[in-house]
Amino acid sequence: MARRLLTFALLGFLIYLLWPYNVWELKDHNPATTALIELREAEARRMGNKFRPDMDWKNLEDISPSLVHAVFLAEDDQFYHHHGFDLEQIQIALQRDWSKKRYVYGGSTITQQLARTLFLRPKKSIVRKLKEAVLTVYLEALLSKKRILELYLNVIEWGPGVYGAESASRFYFWKHASELTPDEGVALASILPSPRRWSPFSEKVFMARRRTQLLERMKKAGYAPFFEDNTPAWTLPFAPVLNPPPDLNNLSAPDHAPAPDGDVPLPQQ
Repeated sequence: MARRLLTFALLGFLIYLLWPYNVWELKDHNPATTALIELREAEARRMGNKFRPDMDWKNLEDISPSLVHAVFLAEDDQFYHHHGFDLEQIQIALQRDWSKKRYVYGGSTITQQLARTLFLRPKKSIVRKLKEAVLTVYLEALLSKKRILELYLNVIEWGPGVYGAESASRFYFWKHASELTPDEGVALASILPSPRRWSPFSEKVFMARRRTQLLERMKKAGYAPFFEDNTPAWTLPFAPVLNPPPDLNNLSAPDHAPAPDGDVPLPQQ
């Protein structure tokens, strides 16, 4: 009896966590807005400012592979090898946070970031973290890796009022996302940890270091692997084949320089 009551209680709690979120609609429908956009709009309204978010949807095939691969390496290079949580990166983040005695490194995967961006407010709480974890599992169970990546690249914040790869490409480089060069893809991917504070054109030492790291890793790796079917992400066999693109061997990068304290590191290989 007690076990049955506990089971019902857990099911009820999961329903409470997931009820407001139509995750299943993401299989076939592109979101028109996100929780983050609504938050930015509310912030602007409180300050008496106008807010016109720019989010122009593009299919994954219409986004430059250079940008896709740069984001893949910068934000979650184990994306195709986990089910929503990178335990190694979480451990590294916890160790760094503990050593600095403050919350600095999140260790979040692309799926976790997508869950937060689409559905949650940034306020830190135990309930919010639980919701993020449950939504992450749900996204991985329901959607393919390809769809998760496509959603992420279309809704992620890339600057003040700038959301998604297409809008970011036009805002910073006056071109479509499909036309981005490897250097431009790296520049955009390098600002994702703090897109409203950092610029892809920044000459600061730690930004130069991030771009250098990404360029070097792109020379060594192939483009981000895509599974062409719609198999749920958590059932995939993790054996993607990487094919090195031909235009990554003649890239230039700023001189390598150490990052100051507080820089957000790239995921470790």
